[in-house]
Amino acid sequence: MPQTRMNLKVLLPFQVFAEKAGVSRIVAETREGAFGLLPRRLDCVAALVPGILIYETESDGEVFLAVDEGVLVKTGPDVLVSVKRALGGADLGQLRDAVEQEFLALSEHEQNLRSVMAKLESGFLHRFEALRHE
Repeated sequence: MPQTRMNLKVLLPFQVFAEKAGVSRIVAETREGAFGLLPRRLDCVAALVPGILIYETESDGEVFLAVDEGVLVKTGPDVLVSVKRALGGADLGQLRDAVEQEFLALSEHEQNLRSVMAKLESGFLHRFEALRHE
């Protein structure tokens, strides 16, 4: 008999954020846009961007989670979502604001840090090379 429900597990770096059985559909966001998962979809892997993850169960209805960047892996009926941070809530507008203010702002901060680190590493390598030729 074909599988009609999925098992969703949302993982954070040091804990399980959510674990739901009986999920009928999942919608996630990638760089290419939003995509949906149904129980009979083939196994897949997707890189997630900060955004809203939606899942639906018979008992809870539609549930919205704000998630940071991460990865989604579907294998058979099991869907694992591993992200840096996640927030739950009933108000979709507040969750979207949280994504924009917290997750995307942090990404910009991380990008600035990475840029500074790349410049420091480049400067170190240039100085090291100069010392080697002396």
